Formats: sequence, C-alpha cells, structure tokens
Amino acid sequence: MGNFTILDHLEDLHPGDQQLVQAAVKATANAYAPYSQFHVGTALLLDNGVIVTGANQENAAYPSCMCAERVAIYAATAQYPGMTIRKLAVVALRGGVAPVVSAASCGPCRQVMLEFEHRQGSPIEVVFLAPDNRWVKTPTAASLLPFAFSKDNL
Repeated sequence: MGNFTILDHLEDLHPGDQQLVQAAVKATANAYAPYSQFHVGTALLLDNGVIVTGANQENAAYPSCMCAERVAIYAATAQYPGMTIRKLAVVALRGGVAPVVSAASCGPCRQVMLEFEHRQGSPIEVVFLAPDNRWVKTPTAASLLPFAFSKDNL
C-alpha cells in the first residue's frame, strides 16, 4: 500500500506520460456527460506504441453508463487482441472545459484494470490528478486496489 509517486506539476512527469495525459485531455471531447457535466478522458499506451483513448458515456439509466477507463481498455483489447497495456492516464474536465480536475478511477474501473494486469502478466502504470492538484503515478493498477477481489478468492 502507498506504492505511488506524487509529482507537483505535469511537467514533472516523464515526457511520454505527459503525451499520454494530453491524449486523455483530447479524449474528453468525446465524452457524453449531459447529466454530470464531468467529462473524463483516458489514454492508454500499448506495447506496440499505439495510444488508445476512451471517454465516459452517460445514460439516463445510470447503471448503463461506462467510464472512460473501461471504454479505452475494452476498445484496446477488441482492436489489438493480445497486446499488452503498459500505462494509462485519466483526466477530467468540469463541463468539458479546462482546467483539468481531479479524477481518480472508480472501484469497478480499478477492478477491471487489475484483472487486465493479471491477464497480461505485467503491470499497468496509472497516472491521474489528485484532489490537491498534484499528479499521482502508480507503478501498477494493483497499487490502486490493495485488497482486490480476484479469482483466487473464489
């Protein structure tokens, strides 16, 4: 637990991580968020160097919504089967406009990230903005969910 790095500014992130964050910001334009006005974008980097993005998609029947993280992960695995996800960045814009605001992944998204991490047998780094406006970088999705549910618990 507590396995993460805190960085004060976006510029303090590795240039590749900054590129991923910028792709996630761009992805927020594809969010459908008429109810929450919380536009979330995710960008993930695959082993082959491809960046896949996703944006949250809301629905009047709330359980039918899909978070940006899962949209990106499912799209990546559908379009690039067998490709390893190396890292993932998550950002949000209130009302769809800058500045970027804090957006930590929800529990179901953390569980999905962890499951994919286990499936591929290698870690997924995660980057997001914390409520104190500092960037958080975790070396693994497991860092976000220390007491995770797993098939080993069945």
